[in-house]
Amino acid sequence: MGFEGPDPGTIRPGGRTARVRASVLQATGDALTEHGFAHLDLADIARRAEVGKTTVYRRWGTVTALVADLLLDMAEQSLPRTETGSLLGDLQANARLVQSTLADPRQGPLFKAVIAAATCEAKTADALHRFYEIRVKEWAPCVQQAITRGEVPEGTNAHEVIRAVSAPLYYRLLTSSDPLDQAAADRAAEAAAAAARAGAYVLGDEGRA
Repeated sequence: MGFEGPDPGTIRPGGRTARVRASVLQATGDALTEHGFAHLDLADIARRAEVGKTTVYRRWGTVTALVADLLLDMAEQSLPRTETGSLLGDLQANARLVQSTLADPRQGPLFKAVIAAATCEAKTADALHRFYEIRVKEWAPCVQQAITRGEVPEGTNAHEVIRAVSAPLYYRLLTSSDPLDQAAADRAAEAAAAAARAGAYVLGDEGRA
């Protein structure tokens, strides 16, 4: 799932334009964290970023385009996968990265705001899907390597395994006041690894990513 073409503001330029983009996206994240999607305002974001309103309106045009660009930037700036030599080690690294992001005082509320916006705004939903598509694709080779090593069965759907690691962490973030700590991350990784080894993610043709 992705975009038909780049929206205003989504092309990664250099120099001063890159600095303006970084400032505007930082301001967009701050505003989302503080007030949620419904109260985003391009003029307020321009003020926060200390750039001209016409610059923001010309390059992005709408708050949904801004949020889409913010998610693209977040996906591109995320840390690359860790390879430990074992499926469990790799999945623990993935889970701990997700946990540290969601437990962060700024990033956690930011993801909550974007997820809430995606439930009622199609373009934001598309951007969110693209964000996770990029991140799952980044980590899927860990599972492919585990297949090669014989740790999990042939036909294991790598994307489903990676999704299974982060799903309990997002569930806890959105539905519970329980602490989102490293122990929760390790449990999620252990559960996904055990299920993968047992063949739970060997899917038929209709379920292959």
